[in-house]
Amino acid sequence: MAEKFEKLFDQFAPVTPEEWRAKAEVDLKGADYSKKMIWRTNEGFNVEPIYRGVDIENLKTIESLPGEFPFVRGTRVSNDWYVRQDIDVDDEDANAKALEILNKGINNVGFNLPHGKNVDIAALLDKIDLNAAAVDINCCPKEAIDVAKQLVAIIEKQGAQETFVGSINFDPFRRYFKHGEPFPGDMVAMAKEMLNIVKPVKNLRVLSVDAIMLNNAGAFIYQELGYALAWGNEWMAMLTEAGVPAQEVATRIKFNMGISTVYFMEIAKFRAARMLWAQIVKQYNPECDCACKMVVNAATTEFTQTVFDSYVNLLRSQTQAMSAALAGVDSIVVAPFDKAYQTPNDFSERIARNQQILLKEESHLDKVVDPAGGSYYVEMLTMSIAQEGWKLFLDVEDKGGFKTVQEAGEITAAVNASAKARFDKVAKRREQLLGTNQFPNFTEKSEGKAANINYEAQPDGVLNRQRLATHFEQLRLATENAAHTPKVFMLTIGNLTMRLARAQFSSNFFACSGYEIIDNNGFKTVEEGIDAALEKKADVIVLCSSDPEYDEYAPAAFKYLDGRAEFVIAGPENDAFKELGIKYFINVKSNVQATLTEFNAKLLK
Repeated sequence: MAEKFEKLFDQFAPVTPEEWRAKAEVDLKGADYSKKMIWRTNEGFNVEPIYRGVDIENLKTIESLPGEFPFVRGTRVSNDWYVRQDIDVDDEDANAKALEILNKGINNVGFNLPHGKNVDIAALLDKIDLNAAAVDINCCPKEAIDVAKQLVAIIEKQGAQETFVGSINFDPFRRYFKHGEPFPGDMVAMAKEMLNIVKPVKNLRVLSVDAIMLNNAGAFIYQELGYALAWGNEWMAMLTEAGVPAQEVATRIKFNMGISTVYFMEIAKFRAARMLWAQIVKQYNPECDCACKMVVNAATTEFTQTVFDSYVNLLRSQTQAMSAALAGVDSIVVAPFDKAYQTPNDFSERIARNQQILLKEESHLDKVVDPAGGSYYVEMLTMSIAQEGWKLFLDVEDKGGFKTVQEAGEITAAVNASAKARFDKVAKRREQLLGTNQFPNFTEKSEGKAANINYEAQPDGVLNRQRLATHFEQLRLATENAAHTPKVFMLTIGNLTMRLARAQFSSNFFACSGYEIIDNNGFKTVEEGIDAALEKKADVIVLCSSDPEYDEYAPAAFKYLDGRAEFVIAGPENDAFKELGIKYFINVKSNVQATLTEFNAKLLK
């Protein structure tokens, strides 16, 4: 069979990149190749439409194997990961809940301890086999030492010092991102005490890098990567300077990172992260390369979760979890689809668990290590993201390191600027949120979902707290809470193809603000259409036709309407029409959010 295929390939001459591009330019019929075929990423590099073997033949990364330094292909020879679910410890049911979910496919429990409240860790972990289940504890830095003492005692009692896997999230850097204030205690002294306490337990990691905070705030992928590396290096530098062996520091660091919706880029990010972290740790001369392995817990991002059409959150988190699994992370947390607007219920938590179980039991993603390895596209993305992340890492180090740059407010400012840029893209539909700024459910109501959401912007000096959908949700909620819901009438006339396309575009446009949409099959005259719109008590009339026909229809319709409703043309702006007094034009270049904000101000009563 192989010989037959080889003969088949011999019948076709190799195609050079130049020949491929020449053919593509012919098919583009004069359109700019660079604009149509090359994607400019948020990370600052271009992605070509096609990659070939020659593009990666000089990459050193393709020569390594899974489990080998620099671990770009994974730190293990197995791709099995921990399926993790987090529990808020706010009542006495946390232990019972943990025991329940450990019998439902979960093998890694995360406990979020309440701040300022002593928790009996023995009671929390009662009947949990620490030889079999991984445990991660998230607590306030001031409480971490006491938690560590209790946890180590329980592990020793169970004889699980060699088999236990887990972490305590000791993270004094988090305070600055959340409150704009430096940690008040001596973090080096506390970290050294933590390391001394956990010495008996081989795989208990206590030095946290919570880059997921940056991801949830809207950071670009290269920013999360670069700052995470600098964050981890800050631990290495501070503690080795304080006399702690590099081997001990490196093997106690755990990275908590987010997963955005850019599927292949996220696969590349985790591969690049392992490779770069291995190189950083290597410079501290640890006892063995095993210390250079990056341990990563990946969590689906909350930044792109939406309140409206919330089941779409399942699609987002599923592809995110898939990219992390294929990238070879150590554990994954899937945020329940309803987390954006309420405390997740049993149904949403069960679905979140099953999303990972499906990836294992149905798709068998745990059976193949680094399946993306050797892919021309993914290998090139890995190197491109690594280069941008490394540039940022070096910039932070040149300025004095992570702690210095963080306390200067530069990291917060940079991430917030990225979030602002993404908000702007969403406003203009250059970044799409299905069900929010594109193809919204016309008739959906919030049904009280947003009652407990704080939509206010964050104070100055702290990380962005708003989700990407926030501003569109505010528009829609304002419409819901108004005494009158605006009606938008599609005045469709003329060219059938154009009027249907523009009516659909306009319907989606105004439905993003929750307006009532009235579509139509078409009218013979604009006067007939306007009369029908006014009979329906329309607040907005959108003229939908072709550009050539607008020369006739637009002036006639605007004159006949005579200000009895807002008039909009679905199409490009036209100076001649503006001189007539026509103000509103909607098209693919429109700022949807700004336009709808203006209409809300006019129409909501």
